[in-house]
Amino acid sequence: MHPLIRLVARRIALGILLLLAASVLIFAGTEVLPGDVASAILGQGATEKTLANLREALGLDRPAVVRYFEWLGGVLQGDLGTSLTNRRDIATTLAGRMSNTLFLAFWAAVIAVPLAILLGLVAVRYQGRWPDKLISGTTLASISVPEFLLGYIAAFFLAVQFKLLPSVATMHGGMDLGDKLMAIALPVLVLVLTVLGHMMRMTRAAILNVMQSAYIETAELKGLSPFAVIARHALPNAIAPVVNVVMINLAYLVVGVVVVEVVFVYPGMGQYLVDHVAKRDVPVVQACGLIFAAVYIGLNLLADLISIIANPRLRHPK
Repeated sequence: MHPLIRLVARRIALGILLLLAASVLIFAGTEVLPGDVASAILGQGATEKTLANLREALGLDRPAVVRYFEWLGGVLQGDLGTSLTNRRDIATTLAGRMSNTLFLAFWAAVIAVPLAILLGLVAVRYQGRWPDKLISGTTLASISVPEFLLGYIAAFFLAVQFKLLPSVATMHGGMDLGDKLMAIALPVLVLVLTVLGHMMRMTRAAILNVMQSAYIETAELKGLSPFAVIARHALPNAIAPVVNVVMINLAYLVVGVVVVEVVFVYPGMGQYLVDHVAKRDVPVVQACGLIFAAVYIGLNLLADLISIIANPRLRHPK
C-alpha cells in the first residue's frame, strides 16, 4: 500500500474512533442532565403512576447501556429517533434546520475566507506600518467581544437606530434568494467578525514565518514586487497552517452558530437545539450533538488530509 494511502486511512480511522468517543460522551452527558423528560411532558400535576407509565412507554426505565447501543444502532442506520415532546421524526425535522444552518454558514464563509486571506496579505505587505496595526487591532477587537454582544450591538445600530437591516432573521420557503440574503445579513455580519480575526492572524503569522527563507530573497532579487513575492511565493508555502485554521473556523461556522441563531431567532440547528434542551427532549439533544461533533471532526480531518497532501514533509515525516 502507498504510504500516503496508509496515512490517510489512519487519519480516517482515528476520526471514526473520535466520533465514537464523542457519541459516548454525548449520551452520558444527556443522562446526567437535571430534570426529567416525563415530568416535563406531563407537568407538575402528574402522579407517580402516570410518570412511571410514561417512562416505560418512552423506554426510560431500561438501563442506560442498553439504550445507548440501541441509539447508536439506529444512528448507523440513519435513524436519529423520535422527539419525545412532539413525536416527530428527528431526522426529517433536522434536514430543514441543517439546510438553514449550512446556508448561513456558507455565506459567512464566502465573505470571511477571501477577506481574511486578503487582509493577511496586506498586513504582511505593510508589516509594522499603520495598515498592519489597523487590521491587527480591529480584528483582535472583533474576536475579543462575545458573539451575543456583537449581535446585540449590530442589531441596535443597523436595525433599530438606522433601520438598514431586519433585526430578526425570519426564513420561510416562499422567499427568493435576495430576501433570504437580506434576512441573514446581520447574522452573517456577526459570524464574519467572529471568525475573521483568527483566520487573518494565522495567515499573517504563517506568511511571516516563511518570509526569511532563501527562496523569498531570490524572488526579491529577481525584481518582483513585494506583493507578488508574498502572494506567489510566501503564501503557497504557508498554506498548510492557513488551511488548518480556515477549516477549524468553517467548523465553528456550523457548530458554533448556536448563540448567533438564538440572538437573531434564526430557524437553524442551534435554535432547534436550545428549544429542546429547555424541554428536556433528550433524543433531539443527542442527535444535534452528534451532528455537530461529526461536522467538527470531519472538517478537522479534511484539514489534516489537505495539509498532508499539500506538504511533502508531512507525507514523509522520517
